[in-house]
Amino acid sequence: MTQTQGTMAMSMQMRQCIDACNETHSMCERTIAYALNKGGELARRDVVMALMDCADSCRMSADMMMRQSSMAAQMCRMCAEICMSCAEMCARFDDPTMRACADACRHAASMCLQMADAAV
Repeated sequence: MTQTQGTMAMSMQMRQCIDACNETHSMCERTIAYALNKGGELARRDVVMALMDCADSCRMSADMMMRQSSMAAQMCRMCAEICMSCAEMCARFDDPTMRACADACRHAASMCLQMADAAV
């Protein structure tokens, strides 16, 4: 593989990770509103905080990758951990919106781990 091919492959992987992070950020923000509107167990502080942390970490990871920050890989690794924690929280509920959010979080976590590992 030439240097150009490696850069192109990395760029595609990074673009996919940025897209996954942006999609998960949006999904978590929508799910926060949904959970607060539904109330009850969905609106518990720990649930909303997990969603907020995930949304913020995804946004920050995407931003750092877009500007090619030297700290992007570390942020992606932390984002993956936060996303998995949020996915576990959301998956506890028998609710289609919460399950969809858990799926989005798992996808972002997977993409962020790949990005972090690629930078090593």
